[in-house]
Amino acid sequence: MYRFKNKALEVFIVHPGGPFWKNKDDGAWSIPKGEVNDDEKEDLLKTAKREFNEETGIEASSESFVPLGNVTLKSGKCVHAWAFKGDWSGVLMCQSFVEIEYPPRSGKFKKFPEVDKASFFSPEIAKKKINPAQSLLIDRLALILAKSS
Repeated sequence: MYRFKNKALEVFIVHPGGPFWKNKDDGAWSIPKGEVNDDEKEDLLKTAKREFNEETGIEASSESFVPLGNVTLKSGKCVHAWAFKGDWSGVLMCQSFVEIEYPPRSGKFKKFPEVDKASFFSPEIAKKKINPAQSLLIDRLALILAKSS
């Protein structure tokens, strides 16, 4: 999601939840993303909208979604992305959780929200905070929006 505030572009990114990410900032943030369900393999935009809503509580509704292509993360995961113009109330309503063994090797499992915070940032700041492979998506969005204005 993106918006213009005082005529300047801002992009919306999220920080992963859980103890591993607790004290990590630069390079740890991401676009809201997730796994493709079997019934969504033919419609990746449908997956993107669902995951955006599950991770943030925000409905990704727009008359026009801007295709940003895909990037491959260091892990090998391929991320397909679209952008849309929108805004946010500031309330994060993560509906998806991950269950992990915590503390490590304790045999105890706890649930943590997939996302623990979110915010709009200028492209420059967002590119420092986001997973390095995903910074290309911010560059693509800025280029597309500059060409359309």
